[in-house]
Amino acid sequence: MANSAAEHRSNNGDMDKSISPVEHNVINPEDPTAPSKEVSSKKQSLSDLFTIFCAGAALISDGYQNSLMTMVNVVLKKEYKQYTSQYSTQVSNALIVGEIIGQITIGLTCDYLGRKAAIIITTLMIIVGGILATASNGYSVIGLFWMLTVSRGIVGFGTGGEYPASSTSASEAANEHRQSQRGPIFILVTNLPLSFGGPLAVSIFLIVLSAAGQNHLSTVWRVCFGIGVVFPLSVFYFRIKMLNSKLYRRGAIKARVPYKLVAKYYWKDMIGTCGAWFLYDFVTFANGTFSGTILSSIVPTKGDVLRSTGEWQLLLGMLSIPGVFLGAFLCNRIGRKNTMMLGFSGYLVFGLIVGCAYDKLVKIVPLFVVFYGLMQSSGNLGPGDMLGLISSESYATAVRGTCYGISAAVGKAGGAIGIEAFTPIQTHLGKRYTFIVAACVGVAGILVTYFFIPDIKSNEDLADRDEAFRAYLVEHGWDGSMGEEDLKALAHEDIPATALESAEKVEK
Repeated sequence: MANSAAEHRSNNGDMDKSISPVEHNVINPEDPTAPSKEVSSKKQSLSDLFTIFCAGAALISDGYQNSLMTMVNVVLKKEYKQYTSQYSTQVSNALIVGEIIGQITIGLTCDYLGRKAAIIITTLMIIVGGILATASNGYSVIGLFWMLTVSRGIVGFGTGGEYPASSTSASEAANEHRQSQRGPIFILVTNLPLSFGGPLAVSIFLIVLSAAGQNHLSTVWRVCFGIGVVFPLSVFYFRIKMLNSKLYRRGAIKARVPYKLVAKYYWKDMIGTCGAWFLYDFVTFANGTFSGTILSSIVPTKGDVLRSTGEWQLLLGMLSIPGVFLGAFLCNRIGRKNTMMLGFSGYLVFGLIVGCAYDKLVKIVPLFVVFYGLMQSSGNLGPGDMLGLISSESYATAVRGTCYGISAAVGKAGGAIGIEAFTPIQTHLGKRYTFIVAACVGVAGILVTYFFIPDIKSNEDLADRDEAFRAYLVEHGWDGSMGEEDLKALAHEDIPATALESAEKVEK
């Protein structure tokens, strides 16, 4: 490949008409990873830091929105007799359907238009959807439920889009600053705020409930929805000021994306990330959405059931957070793949414990909550931490947002199916079988991870994977353009040889 590319070079350094696209898509001949003539290194470095920080701050709002319906479902059920399981599932699923659409749409957007444009769109959608949810009303109670459904769908589009937009940006920025610690940094600014959003949502709910009282439940859920608007607003200015990453400006494909070659190159990785994400969300979304309902059915009926349910829900959410830190600690030490299998093993162990001993555990609420929390913490330790990280590392910059978005969307489809399946399972088989099913999913997750998830090293540079991908495209006849700038005069750089070395490194 290197020899073939060398034949295209002329001795005087001029661009030959048959030059490969890899050769003429380098931004700086002295430093191919440099930002550009228009962006100073200091400004790019500052932007990368803000990108990492804002990813964490914004994803708190995503975790908040994902967990908010846990307690709001309990409130609406108590406030409106018409709020049956049908409408509870409808409103809960609206967020997930919106997320699926947002993940695919914004995944493509952040590859075609850039990370910054995609992030601004997602932030605006969360703000608009949150405002509409807060102001939800209708000519009838059923109309109110439908406006909530639409509003939550809009919020879902924004929160779903945050997954590919914020995660790809954070991964690329972390790769530039602390490559060897990219994994832990990524986890601490993505899954940690997402997981923290759950306890935060319950904490805010309890504070608002104490302030408004049991006689003003409509105020309680409206204020909780309104507070969710504050988080994306707090980082909106910084997101407008951010820059696209150096990796993106060098490796973006703005037109004629060879999707057939992408599918051929990444088919195994896609099965791994899509399949594992489907299984993870099938369990975590169903249990997360209806955990409040489960807890409300087992807490003592004396006293303030709503407040007691919220307090137990807060403890349950807090118990899931240590798994995030443990996953961040282990990912560089035992590897991403092994960490994910360890987490799925937790589903198997704790799912079986809770499921088999359900009738005894529900009589001891603290013990039930502890085991329930350990199961969720295992999910955070493994697939919760690793899926986003692996999806952001496995794919080349040119298609990172698209492949990440598709993987996350398949996951959310699993979440929607899990929510739909949750009620029939507990109705016909009993609540214990929701945990036994989780244990079975853990086994399936271990198998999918073992056979299809790539074993990515902690010190592997994302630029190496980009170069390997470029070499593969050129080798298979693709003649498109890469990078935001098309500096054909820089064709004398020996990039194909570098690409082949990187390809060999990745294969090894």
